[in-house]
Amino acid sequence: MTTAHTGRRGIILAGGSGTRLYPLTKPVSKQLMPVYDKPMIYYPLSVLMLAGIREVMIITTPTDQPAFRALLGDGADWGMAFHYAIQPEPAGLAQAYHIGAEFVRDRPSTLILGDNIFYGHGLPELLASADARGGDGATVFGYSVSNPKDYGVVAFDAEGRAVSIEEKPAVPKSNFAVTGLYFYDGDAVRLAKDIKPSARGELEITDLKRLYLEAGRLHVELMGRGFAWRDPGTHASLLDAGLYVRIVEQRQGLKICCPEEIAWRQGFIDAEQLQRIAAPLRKSGYGAYLLRQLETAR
Repeated sequence: MTTAHTGRRGIILAGGSGTRLYPLTKPVSKQLMPVYDKPMIYYPLSVLMLAGIREVMIITTPTDQPAFRALLGDGADWGMAFHYAIQPEPAGLAQAYHIGAEFVRDRPSTLILGDNIFYGHGLPELLASADARGGDGATVFGYSVSNPKDYGVVAFDAEGRAVSIEEKPAVPKSNFAVTGLYFYDGDAVRLAKDIKPSARGELEITDLKRLYLEAGRLHVELMGRGFAWRDPGTHASLLDAGLYVRIVEQRQGLKICCPEEIAWRQGFIDAEQLQRIAAPLRKSGYGAYLLRQLETAR
């Protein structure tokens, strides 16, 4: 079981219009689209849960918030507490720390993008390593990619401290892209208030990371071979993500990013509560899976 730093809060940024997925996203949020057998938002939510975080703010568009509330509720069924906030219009990822200022205050926090999917053996330990820094700066997660020119790229020293971050560099200083998962100490809200809108009028998350970088307080955790990181933003990448989840789940007989199972295994809920959750879903493969996990544990 992973234990979070005391008071760490989680934020899922699930706003935006998902225009690259039109017409699919005209009636529904991208983060509510299915990735094989689960809504997309289950995947980033599961990462926060694996980090031991139980209090989460979900930032949505005004139009989509009722659907998120209908899906997730207040979190009590999973032993968690969900808070909801509205992003009136997309104005940059760092805007999450303006919107969630009262929710986070001066606590450590973890921000994850609502369309990012992470999977791999050792993920809880990697999250625990970042969480253990608690009050010491920020941590980003580097993932080796074949086309670093298309990403934000981080370079780092032998101690895992970032030495540079560049957005879509013509000459990348490393092959490690920065993923959509960020751990911050209690200074994130204060520092985010000092960020000015970029040329495109947005509060850039890169500018927040750069403030930590310039202070020598930006750390890098590397996701090595065997880790999967996907951020499905196109029809092809959404299909690829779903096929990846299906192949792994069918082969192993274990689900990827199943919040109900994670809540139980993390000790957020007990076996009786998991039984109550699974019973109405018995006719679906999803409910049957949860019941099998209970049987296996007995």
